[in-house]
Amino acid sequence: SKGFFPQVLIWNLEIGEPVKMIDCHTDVILCVSFNADGSLLATTCKDKRLRVLEPRSGRVLQEASCKNHRVNRVVFLGSTKRLLTTGVSRWNTRQIALWDQVGAGIPALFPGDGNIRYYEISSEKPYLSYLMEFRSPAPQKGLGVMPKHGLDVSACEVFRFYKLITLKGLIEPISMIVPRRSETYQEDIYPMTPGTEPALTPDEWLSGVNRDPILMSLKEGYKRNSKIVFKAPVREKKSVVVNGIDLLENVPPRTENELLRMFFRQQDEIRRLKDELSQKDIRIRQLQLELKNFRNNPKNN
Repeated sequence: SKGFFPQVLIWNLEIGEPVKMIDCHTDVILCVSFNADGSLLATTCKDKRLRVLEPRSGRVLQEASCKNHRVNRVVFLGSTKRLLTTGVSRWNTRQIALWDQVGAGIPALFPGDGNIRYYEISSEKPYLSYLMEFRSPAPQKGLGVMPKHGLDVSACEVFRFYKLITLKGLIEPISMIVPRRSETYQEDIYPMTPGTEPALTPDEWLSGVNRDPILMSLKEGYKRNSKIVFKAPVREKKSVVVNGIDLLENVPPRTENELLRMFFRQQDEIRRLKDELSQKDIRIRQLQLELKNFRNNPKNN
């Protein structure tokens, strides 16, 4: 997970607590992405740099930036060790950038736009080929993607998006269907896909083991496991110290921008508390006046 402060937290969901903190960024982190076997973590940051990290130690393995491309989001392209980033140019035009290009067809979206564009990434020029586009007049603020095992394979559904439309307060489902005449299972559009069974335990990953996801076939359809995967335990609040730092306490600001944001936030909090105190002072004076009038009233003697 990543938040307002420039740290990445890695959580053990079995106990509901963070077990690692990566502290190597100079500004707000915009996006994080694991590779297929969990051995690498890519991040984009407000300082316009793309980083590839060793997630267990937090060591920066690679760091890059481009003058003409301000990175925003990043994703590993499967197990190819290549990355794709989205961002903007110096003139604020939207861009897609490939880092050591090779891969497969994937969708790309742009916040503030109502369209979803499909591209195919290959190892040969032109590397990025436009395929098709879904058009919508309603701009999207965010987009959730249904995992492959949740798709309707009988209808040849290859993608299902959940589009956040903030102007209307709606979530709109969008299905991408491949038209096929045959009603049989279409193996060419449904390769083996990552399932829900974890390939590693938290302790195995923390000890340095890397393993690709366990794949499953969609031919027989997905059968949901009735077992509850994770339920956060109810515990008393305690300190979680990693590398001598309490992860549950507020981390002090590290940049001037962070300091200014924290300053203005505290100013708003002080202003709110002063207003509350002023209202309580007025209420106290009212009660004192009522008490005085009550005592001076002859009927109450």
